[in-house]
Amino acid sequence: MFDNLRAAVLVPEIRQRVLFVFFAFAWFVFMIHVQLPNVNQDAWQRVLQSGAFYNLLGFLSGGALQKLSIIAMGITPYINASIIMQLMTVVLPQLEEMAKKGGEEGRKKISQYTRWLTIVLATIQGTFMAISMERSGVFYDTSTWYLLYAIVAMVGGTLFLMWLGEQISDKGIGNGVSLIIFIGIVLRYPQYVKQTYASASQGSESLLNLILYIVIAIVVIVSIVFLYQGQRRVPVQQARRVVGRKMFAGRSTYIPLRLNNAGVISIIFAISILLLPQQALSWFGRTGAQPTFFRLFGPFEVPTNPAAIANVFNVWFSPNGLIYNIVYFALVVIFTFFYSSIVLNTRDVADNLKKTGAFVPGIRPGQPTVDYLNKILMRITTAAAIYLGLLAVLPGALQRGLSVTTFYLGSTSLLIVVGVALDTITQIEARLAMRDYRGFIKR
Repeated sequence: MFDNLRAAVLVPEIRQRVLFVFFAFAWFVFMIHVQLPNVNQDAWQRVLQSGAFYNLLGFLSGGALQKLSIIAMGITPYINASIIMQLMTVVLPQLEEMAKKGGEEGRKKISQYTRWLTIVLATIQGTFMAISMERSGVFYDTSTWYLLYAIVAMVGGTLFLMWLGEQISDKGIGNGVSLIIFIGIVLRYPQYVKQTYASASQGSESLLNLILYIVIAIVVIVSIVFLYQGQRRVPVQQARRVVGRKMFAGRSTYIPLRLNNAGVISIIFAISILLLPQQALSWFGRTGAQPTFFRLFGPFEVPTNPAAIANVFNVWFSPNGLIYNIVYFALVVIFTFFYSSIVLNTRDVADNLKKTGAFVPGIRPGQPTVDYLNKILMRITTAAAIYLGLLAVLPGALQRGLSVTTFYLGSTSLLIVVGVALDTITQIEARLAMRDYRGFIKR
């Protein structure tokens, strides 16, 4: 790995791409400090401390939400739009046809649909956030025009991050959106390390528990690497071919079935379902004056009953409660199976093998091959689903059990950081290999 990184620095083309990625990171950090005006920071910090949804969103935004900058919503609307479009390509035959047989033009259309959906989702999220902030006393200016300005600014910040991610994918190395999330998470860790060190120095944290927590965290990171790199290789035999007067013997290869086909998507789905209802109830559950924004649409009565519902929800579905973690684990397992079935279509794999004259030794082509692949996929997905479910609930329980309160180590952040780092290294290796092949062809 270190040899590849050193070679990447020496190769001019790859070095330019790496420098462009760091230049984009610098723009991201700069945008974090472009704050909305007329904000009561004390009131905003109280709002952040009262909502788990804001804590998660702030962790993924690199601190932009804590500063209430114009990129406070981060790249989350674009991620949600991409996930929705992936699901829609399975549900709608038109989109499925466009994705599979439309070629480059079809992919461009789906990307355009994703951008438009991002605008819609960002507008909805920005509107609800602005309403919640006004009702919590975060804005000094409560006029309708200022609320519209805040919504447009936050939506524009999300669109800027979407554009920046696409530029990184085109001119840099790796997936741009994933790298933006990666740097947003990594930017928070120095602050957590500083807080933990200061707390340990003052005796607030148990040094033994902290060391044990770090050791377990390293073990978890190593296990995530194995999870991402793990494969179940299904042997495949190529049939003999006759080309002209020559006969080519069949060769042996394999189908690499990844252990974790769902990645971090299943955890993101699960935590979104758990936190969004709670956050929606908190948006509409407070009593008080009518939001200024609704004056655009005429009289509107703010419901008061959801406040009691929100209190019940907070009691029964507290992140520290048993019911919350059981539901969290179950949702992660369910979504892992669901998303794995979307990512890998065993029937398409079997059809492609049949068309090329390849077969799995001992298994007949066609439906028997589909059944065999489904059986293997069920086994490896079961192992991955249970692991991801435990990974989702154990870090929080471990943190509470060891009384480590100043350092945050979430399952979602670990999966994203490790996965993006491995994917970026893989792409650097692929570009280095491509360069070697070009040099070999020229010689």
